[in-house]
Amino acid sequence: MIDTMKRYEVKYLLSPEQTKAFEEGLKGHMELDRYGLTTILSLYYDTPDCRLIRTSIDKPLFKEKLRLRSYGLAKVDSPVYLEIKRKACGLVYKRRVGSTQEGIDRFFEKRANLGEGQIAKELISFRDQYETLRPNCLIAYDRKAFFEKEGDLRLTIDRNPRYRFDELNLSNDRGTPLLGEGETILEIKVQEAMPLWLTHLLDELKIYPASFSKYGEAYKREIALLERKEKPCLHPSSLPATRRLATL
Repeated sequence: MIDTMKRYEVKYLLSPEQTKAFEEGLKGHMELDRYGLTTILSLYYDTPDCRLIRTSIDKPLFKEKLRLRSYGLAKVDSPVYLEIKRKACGLVYKRRVGSTQEGIDRFFEKRANLGEGQIAKELISFRDQYETLRPNCLIAYDRKAFFEKEGDLRLTIDRNPRYRFDELNLSNDRGTPLLGEGETILEIKVQEAMPLWLTHLLDELKIYPASFSKYGEAYKREIALLERKEKPCLHPSSLPATRRLATL
């Protein structure tokens, strides 16, 4: 798998009807990758006060996240990928290193590194800069990925995106739904401009860009839920990070 990526990424929210018609419209232009429908799990790391996601929600010109990803449920010796995702002036940069869950745990405990290359050094710098990083949210979804044989165009369709703030591991994919029944997230990934056939397809189906972050949406929903549930007599210091923020 590619360790570094630099490209534009545009997201769209699709209804069940739009999803079906869009997939039909891809025929003859793009191919489904060899993995077919794949469950992807991403464990997002953050500080105790959720500094990374709070900054991201403010939509700055530059933002960054750190996540641990697995393709399918992870076992003790399964390959997992620690990834820095940065966005600056519309461009998305991703850099990651493969390891195992044990290797990742040792990395955050500062008992081992993830190699000697440039990306491994960037991960060390990221970890040390934020100092108190720990798993904060699990996002899972079922993805179909499509590619253009003779070009750089890639796109994904994510079904049943879901999240949880407990049991923060990659060994099960349960979670609270982020979308309505049958709705999907389309993400178009390209280094240059979209081809004309794709822009025409989007126009025909009335599919328009939408700002949507799975982790950001999960965080906002968790905060809103806690604001409704928490009793004001509880002292903030006695609550987990997301609950403390809800009282500020």
